[in-house]
Amino acid sequence: MTDSTSVRRAREDDGEALRAIDLSTWSSRVSPAPVPAATRPFFDERTTPDDVLVAEVEGRPAGYVAVHQSIPVPSHEHVLEIGGLAVDPAAQGRGVGRALVEAAIEEARRRGARKLTLRVLAHNTPARRLYERCGFHVEGVLTGEFVLDGVDVDDVLMARPLSGPRPRVSAADSQETDDS
Repeated sequence: MTDSTSVRRAREDDGEALRAIDLSTWSSRVSPAPVPAATRPFFDERTTPDDVLVAEVEGRPAGYVAVHQSIPVPSHEHVLEIGGLAVDPAAQGRGVGRALVEAAIEEARRRGARKLTLRVLAHNTPARRLYERCGFHVEGVLTGEFVLDGVDVDDVLMARPLSGPRPRVSAADSQETDDS
């Protein structure tokens, strides 16, 4: 992170700048969703300023990361997800992405999460490297999950533990035999 980069909680008035960053960074290389409409507001009922951290470079928004609970049930409250990350092309290569991921990790800890997850397209190698450098590991791959530009693209599920392990039941532990 450069000396002129800081990360803060989003404000409602950041919406226009963050929408512009979304539009300038969208491609099928980074998102399976269609290109966002230029008139779509950045903040809505699914994405609120409380769930978004904004990186500023020289006092101007240069990127954002959204952190939310992806499965809203009590048994999943300990897991948060990075549900979007974008860095203005003019600020890329300056440590802004890493600052945002590290801020998301700290935000997840502050909210009491024990695990932070994300999904990334398999062909988005720069993002996957960034996440790995920040302590994320691959937990699974959804093979051919998306068709982008006529090509099947895997969806890579990554996670980072935020606290020590707890007792768990794994898929291997719950293997049942069929004796019928």
